Amino acid sequence: MPTTQLEHKVIVITGGAGYFGSSAVKRFLGLGANVAALDVSEDALASLDGEGFEGQLLKIVCNVTNADGVTAAVNQIVEKFGPPDYLWNNAGYQGAICPTLEYSITDFSRVMNINVTGMFIVLQACAKLMPSGSSIVNTASVAGIKCTPAMVAYSASKAAVIAMTSCTAKDLAPKGIRVNAVSPALIGPGMMWDRQNELHAACDSPYFANDAEKVAKNKVNGVPMKRLGSVEEVVDMVEFLFSDKASYVTGTNMVVDGGMSSGLR
Repeated sequence: MPTTQLEHKVIVITGGAGYFGSSAVKRFLGLGANVAALDVSEDALASLDGEGFEGQLLKIVCNVTNADGVTAAVNQIVEKFGPPDYLWNNAGYQGAICPTLEYSITDFSRVMNINVTGMFIVLQACAKLMPSGSSIVNTASVAGIKCTPAMVAYSASKAAVIAMTSCTAKDLAPKGIRVNAVSPALIGPGMMWDRQNELHAACDSPYFANDAEKVAKNKVNGVPMKRLGSVEEVVDMVEFLFSDKASYVTGTNMVVDGGMSSGLR
């Protein structure tokens, strides 16, 4: 295997057994990195494919909203690999898809706790130990920019992530730590894409058709390239933001949408 910039580097990925996280784990292991995959689901972590990379992969069951648990996880990472060089702060919860007046306050609080407070807990715990030259990527969403109807909690949480990214990028710049966000938009095909279209069709919103196939078609027609983005393109952007090629980039939100990527300051 050729030498890469990530070889022997320590990468932490929250939501590491999920939709984006599992693809990133595989990608970064293949590039020679030591990867710590954190996820709240023990079963999903157990099924995470690390064959051939056993010495490079550390699986940790971790709830990002539990500060003591996050501290324990980071200590475990340091003990095995050393301090983290890179963090993909990717754990998240979509919450309900329904009109604002029907939205559960309990679910709203859960979305904010996981997507905002949990992200901050992990960012702070890792950044305290990161060396100069490190990089953090937070998973935001185009929903935090466009404010998707019937997704008030998720949209609000991702707007907060974008603001958190800008603020922490300024605070951590003197320490030589870069902080950026990546905002996936329409990513598919697959079960998650299909399920979200079904939920939008059923949410009784005037902004969505009541047929899932029509919802999907309308969404894709709104993309300049008229196609979905892929999981691999999202991971590509994270890899770029970790790399020396992005050494000048901090405090940005990189939108990944159907082949169209842009940096928003």
